[in-house]
Amino acid sequence: MRKTMLIAGASGVCGQAALEHFTTVGDWDVIAVSRRRPDVAPGTWRHMAVDLLDEAACRAAFADPHQVTHVVYAALFEKPGLAAGWRERDQMDANLAMMRNLMEPLRVAATGLRHVSLLQGTKAYGAHIHPIALPAKERWPRDDHENFYWLHEDYIRQVSAGAAWTWTIFRPQIIFGSATGVAMNLTPVLGAYAAICREEGLDFVYPGGAAYIREAVDARLLARAFAWAAEAPAAQGETFNLTNGDVFVWQDLWPGLTRMFGLNPGAPRGFRLAEFLAEKADVWERVVQEHGLRPIALPDLLGQSHIYADICFAYGPTPRQNLLVSTVKIRQAGFADCIDTEDMLREGFEDLARRHILPPLP
Repeated sequence: MRKTMLIAGASGVCGQAALEHFTTVGDWDVIAVSRRRPDVAPGTWRHMAVDLLDEAACRAAFADPHQVTHVVYAALFEKPGLAAGWRERDQMDANLAMMRNLMEPLRVAATGLRHVSLLQGTKAYGAHIHPIALPAKERWPRDDHENFYWLHEDYIRQVSAGAAWTWTIFRPQIIFGSATGVAMNLTPVLGAYAAICREEGLDFVYPGGAAYIREAVDARLLARAFAWAAEAPAAQGETFNLTNGDVFVWQDLWPGLTRMFGLNPGAPRGFRLAEFLAEKADVWERVVQEHGLRPIALPDLLGQSHIYADICFAYGPTPRQNLLVSTVKIRQAGFADCIDTEDMLREGFEDLARRHILPPLP
């Protein structure tokens, strides 16, 4: 029996990985919803160019009868500068409006709807506000702070009550993927930084602050978790942390990255990578020309991800902390997929090189 997956935010780091996954496995018809067309080869999927902040456009797009059976909600609204908006109510309200604008007409029209996956993250535990106990666990009481995660969750719980469809919430750590021009994806940032260092003969210096333990999530792993949750009874109505399965410290990971790019590491030196890259648009143009890359300007490649890099690298005076989540619950429920984080990064750089977005690894 064929199923139809609607992916909201299909041009983002999570949505694009989901689109690539669902178009290559099983009996899935796939609808990609995003303002800009996802950077995925044409295939058995169709694109709906819809701005989820436009309520009238959403009513027109989703009110006609659809055969949608499943939804991955990966759409996200972020203000310029990222962290500045994470505690602002208007940003939270915008994210809630986007979900409502999609789901209100869809849940009426899509009479065969069976499941919705949505995303939270470690901000659900208040990690952006205060130190948290480790490892963070899904069974903890809701952290007492305003967050659009809670708005999404409360809305989904409300509209699914008594309905024939259910939901699953995922809380991944730092997500890495192949999408470009997005708010939070370090893969193209690291690749562009390395290419610029090679072009200028610079050391590949770690630009961050103090050392902290982190966990990563391959967007492809998250896509496989979406597919699992769409069918698994143990996933219905549940919240799951998700990571690659290992941990890392940026300073300890850096020598492996340096070898991948064939560069010299130099001495670690804290600086704002977002500012460094913002000044290198002309250098990137030379890299594009010399390697015959797709003509993507550096700002279009990075989106706001270079700003996110400074946050992830713990640059600046803001106190940071080790950040670990327990993934016991999702493994006990039946999803035990994993990947080595260093392997994930290499495969991500290789994928962007195959698509002529980054230079090939040496």
